[in-house]
Amino acid sequence: MSVRKLRLSLVAGAIVSAAGTALAQSAPVVPPPDQPLEEIVVTAKRLDTARINIEPSIGASTYTITQRAIETIPGGANNSLNQVILQAPGVDQDTLDNSGLHVRNEHLNVQYRINDVILPDGVSFFGQTLSPRFVGSMKLITGALPAEYGLRTAGIVDIQSRSGLSEPGGDISLYGGSYGTFNPSIDYGGSADGYTFFASVDYLDTDRGVEPPTTSNPIHDHSEQTHGFFYLDKIISDSSRVSAMIGTFTSQFQIPNNPGQPTFGGISAINGTPATAFNSANLNEHQTEGSQFGVLSYLYAGQDLDFQASAFTKFSDLHYHPDQLGDLAFNGVSQNAGRTSFVNGFQGEGTYHLTDDHTVRFGVLVTGEHITSDTTSLVLPQIGADVAGDPIFGTRTRSLISDAEKTGWNYGAYLQDEWKILPTVTINFGGRFDVVNGYTEGNQVSPRINIVWQATPSTTVHAGYASYFTPPPLELVANQSLIPFQKTSAAPASTVNSAIKNEHAQYLDIGASQDVLPGLTIGLDLYYKYARNLLDEGQFGAPVILTPFNYNVGYNRGVELTTTYRSGNFSYYGNLAIAEQKAEGINSAQFSFDPADLLYASGHLINTDHSQRMTASAGMSYLSDGTLYSVDILAGTGLRTTNPGDNINEGTVPSYEQVNLGLSHQFDYLLGGPTKVRFDVINLLDEQYLIRSSTGIGVFASQYAPARSFYAGVSRSF
Repeated sequence: MSVRKLRLSLVAGAIVSAAGTALAQSAPVVPPPDQPLEEIVVTAKRLDTARINIEPSIGASTYTITQRAIETIPGGANNSLNQVILQAPGVDQDTLDNSGLHVRNEHLNVQYRINDVILPDGVSFFGQTLSPRFVGSMKLITGALPAEYGLRTAGIVDIQSRSGLSEPGGDISLYGGSYGTFNPSIDYGGSADGYTFFASVDYLDTDRGVEPPTTSNPIHDHSEQTHGFFYLDKIISDSSRVSAMIGTFTSQFQIPNNPGQPTFGGISAINGTPATAFNSANLNEHQTEGSQFGVLSYLYAGQDLDFQASAFTKFSDLHYHPDQLGDLAFNGVSQNAGRTSFVNGFQGEGTYHLTDDHTVRFGVLVTGEHITSDTTSLVLPQIGADVAGDPIFGTRTRSLISDAEKTGWNYGAYLQDEWKILPTVTINFGGRFDVVNGYTEGNQVSPRINIVWQATPSTTVHAGYASYFTPPPLELVANQSLIPFQKTSAAPASTVNSAIKNEHAQYLDIGASQDVLPGLTIGLDLYYKYARNLLDEGQFGAPVILTPFNYNVGYNRGVELTTTYRSGNFSYYGNLAIAEQKAEGINSAQFSFDPADLLYASGHLINTDHSQRMTASAGMSYLSDGTLYSVDILAGTGLRTTNPGDNINEGTVPSYEQVNLGLSHQFDYLLGGPTKVRFDVINLLDEQYLIRSSTGIGVFASQYAPARSFYAGVSRSF
């Protein structure tokens, strides 16, 4: 067994063992002799409230997705976390891997928090570290963020985990259907002797692990994925609690094939095999990804002072395994590429109620990350050129080794005051100071101010300004020499490789929400961002790993309309966003781009490849006699592409509308206990649309949405 598999097995075993111990202790639920169960519940709720109030999103644009909302959408908790977040306004649909979310047209730059503790980025592409199964509630926070949010600022996904105290018992589920999908899961929670725990494990086996480059049935697209999450806390007094979280994710993905592709120009044979002997439908590329994280926290909630101190760690790794000669035949290079990230950090945050009108908040963050990058490239030497000047390559392979490692540090601190200047007006002002020392070095003082005005009992207006400082993800920065690749089949189009830079941005946001009728709320939000050294990322070449680069300047602007309605057993949501992101001048990692594109972008504002002009999402559900009927819709004008004769990213792929249906019913007494059955139809109208093309900047392969798919499941509560 490899060291990697042994490490993953030990982590998974520890989670299962801990969960098993907790399960054994959980029945019956017995409160401590000196503290009734009712007091434990009250204390736990008060501590939860104190923890959440340490990090309020005052003045920011916040969209909440509850556990009930997750179960309502077609597919329920069997969806990926990204598919759930697509319910929120201003979230563009992209390929539903780790890079598949564009909040307000930004690329990545999203921060995840669990129980108000930051989860470091780590390395991944296809896989998602988190599953929605452990989510109790989730908020997408965006706009002009208060000072407690830094580094990753396009959006904050703030997750509060499920609790065994409020949801004792568990569920075992089996779900599957189209593309050979098999998706069992189990979760269980409870409390005993002041301890509260929750555990969740799921496994996915499918023949559609990655969005394929064709509309037909995917070729070579199998995937296996496992998620595990365990939470444990202990109330040690009426004002304090300690808690621990452990999470694990393992996966492997076949890279889907695109038949009929031409071989790389100038290659006639490879190690005695004619280039014509290679068939792109028979390639055997695959990628493995994994991560494990742990968090230990102490929470104190006093009369005037609340604070939480947390230590966290995360290890993640990614390894792309090429089809050794096949990759070389079609791409001109075959790269066996691996990356690892090991992050440790401390996060301390608190709230002090200074007076009735002033609440002071403060915090510090320190993280250290060690990354490794190991790449072995198989290339062919250039031996000449044809009459047109195009290169001709030799027939014997050459290996080029490019390894690197780096330790980087981030330091941050913030201070802000929530001032209730009038009974209906609150001003939250302050700032944060961040320092980065890795592949980039820099620091910035970032002022923030937000104003919230409760104009009437049914009308709320907010406005805010934020200065942002965003360093590139340390684990993704490419820092390899280009010299060894010159005069080979992997020679870059450009030899310029300026260093990656930190992004500096100014952000304005203003919005309002109005309760129009009982249960009906309408919201409107406008925003504008101007950035220097705007960060973007692209997938260049065959290894499916993102590489960051900068635009010299960029701006992002848009407007969002949201509606929600709930009356009895009927609920509805609808979102519409109109937005654009444009940028000029690529000023880092230029070797990844065509020289003609570099020249055009140097003097023109161009659309970023992930910029979508219109994005819409909507959903309805109705519960009747234990049967839940649901429908949701995703629509958009399409991501950017470069059509023949157009300038860079001037066109778009065709617009799309995807309709999904869900039907579920709970039998309360079937088989001796509550049993739920569900049936889901994904892409009801069978619109097999193109999510993204292979012609935009930073885009390597076309990818299509799924065809009409059918899934069914059964879950049993115990």
